[in-house]
Amino acid sequence: MALLADISVQLKSVPLSPGVYLWKDAAGEILYVGKAKELRRRMSQYVTGADEREKIPLMMERVASFDYVVCGSEVEALILELNLINQFSPPYNVDYRDDKTYPFIALTCGDPYPAIKYTREKHKAGTRYFGPYTDARAARETIDALRRAVPLCRSTCPEYKRVLRSGKPLTRACFDAHIGLGPGVCTGEITPEDYAVGVRRALRFLSGHYRELEVELREAMDGAAADLEFEVAAGYRNRLDAIARVKQKQNIVSDEHVDLDVIGFAREETIACAYVLAVRSGRVQYGNEYILDKGFDLPFEELASSFVARYYDEAAEVPKDILLELLPADTDVLSDYLTRLRTERSEGRLTGRVVLAVPRIGHKKQLVEMARENARHSLLRFKVRTHYDDQRTNAALLQLESALALDTAPLRIECYDISTLHGAHSVGSMVVFTNGQPDKAAYRRFKIQMPHEESNDVAMMREVLGRRFAPERREDKRFAKMPDLLIIDGGKPQLNTTIAQLEELGVEVPVTGLAKAEEELWVQWQDVPVILPDGSPSLYLVKRVRDEAHRFAIEYHRQLRGKAMTTSVLDEVVGIGSKRRKELIRSFGNFRKLRDASAEGIEAAAPFVTSAMAADIYSVLHP
Repeated sequence: MALLADISVQLKSVPLSPGVYLWKDAAGEILYVGKAKELRRRMSQYVTGADEREKIPLMMERVASFDYVVCGSEVEALILELNLINQFSPPYNVDYRDDKTYPFIALTCGDPYPAIKYTREKHKAGTRYFGPYTDARAARETIDALRRAVPLCRSTCPEYKRVLRSGKPLTRACFDAHIGLGPGVCTGEITPEDYAVGVRRALRFLSGHYRELEVELREAMDGAAADLEFEVAAGYRNRLDAIARVKQKQNIVSDEHVDLDVIGFAREETIACAYVLAVRSGRVQYGNEYILDKGFDLPFEELASSFVARYYDEAAEVPKDILLELLPADTDVLSDYLTRLRTERSEGRLTGRVVLAVPRIGHKKQLVEMARENARHSLLRFKVRTHYDDQRTNAALLQLESALALDTAPLRIECYDISTLHGAHSVGSMVVFTNGQPDKAAYRRFKIQMPHEESNDVAMMREVLGRRFAPERREDKRFAKMPDLLIIDGGKPQLNTTIAQLEELGVEVPVTGLAKAEEELWVQWQDVPVILPDGSPSLYLVKRVRDEAHRFAIEYHRQLRGKAMTTSVLDEVVGIGSKRRKELIRSFGNFRKLRDASAEGIEAAAPFVTSAMAADIYSVLHP
């Protein structure tokens, strides 16, 4: 606290200018990099607690100093922020979980004969890049398909390299030239001007603009056929077939020739996946997945903003339209930055402001849903591939064992919750987690039997625990196993009440109280709560168990309440079921007229009603 007080004094000298700020720990390591329109005001929010993000209090406990850099505008601050994040990878900023470089397809446009290559290199001047691709095989398959449609040299071809170094053709053609994938640069069979035509076609292909390329190749094929050059025409036909095969693998999502990116997210507690669908000329050209090391522990707007800025900082092209499910933070600043990138990377050919939008209807909304669904499946595949859930569950159980001073890891956890509405239809729930996973076969629910007019959660919980741990229940196979940890809803008072009750019943199990507001765990052996680290597997597991108990209780409560609402007083009459009840009310027109009728009137109006039934109906309606 003394450090924060000192930092608060130091912040008074920070200017109200746009810029980038860096929070550092006692060792001088950078914990977090952020940008701000007004540095002093934004940084003060961290110290005063005005920033309500869950990670901030935990981070500020480690902060010992700060630094800042004043910038000329918010866009310049965003650029500097990205550079610093890439350079230092601060632990509290969003990062790719696998921390690897992604492959690109590149054309070395600065060479006399530009070659195509698969690369992970940083972008070089004079080279056009396409991607990134998260699927390396898809990138290589794209190169193969392109070279069948437009013969190009490979940058790794030894003969191509010798020609570039010497500037003279060779006497023998390379293997690619023999099989039609190379244009014959090695033997001087093609001029730089003709080769440049192929490069322009390749650029269209990689940009997803197949229509123009198809028109050119079809015209060339028809011209060759008219000149009776049938072998040349057949070559163009084969190239058109290669393009057709590529198009068959791509989903048509719009009859319009639109170019846009669609980004969907799937999140869990501390992990997320962003999935980017690249739509070019109305077709989904490719989809890329990125696993992020932040999830629900960050607001969606910040997560989306961080990903979008970093993705397009590395991407080869920026489309004019980007669709998302929700707008990211600082949308205007982000749009300005992306517009600048788009103009620079197209060398001024592409102009117009980049728009980030949330579609509400139509096929664009369906595209966002498609991206979100792909993100969900990608995240699931990652978890299965890396055994993510098993690792987190094991870590969570060990952390709980240590934090709560348990004798063993809590392999069986029981949690209880009460659901009531002013004392009516009150129920209790018992959920069980075995080895960190829901054991739904062991779930139990209790209909509260104690008389009550208003809700009394403590008394109701006492009844539920008394029934669950009653001596006769311990002989019941459905309840025989004792929990390694019992979680109740509440703080120290509820905890003490529960422990006292269990002692009366002769039950010895570890108990902890979970206070909902601050996610604090109360234990018997100390007067201050146990605070599990924010974002830790143990906190995630405890919250998951608590939420499941709450859900199960509410589900049963709603079931009872709904049943009570559909129950009619006529159900008490023997011989009157739901079908006859409807016919009886239909005979009178409405329930009020039925209630006002005499027993004789009821018998006369409904032919299926006997005298005894009519008398019973009248007595039920007039108790």
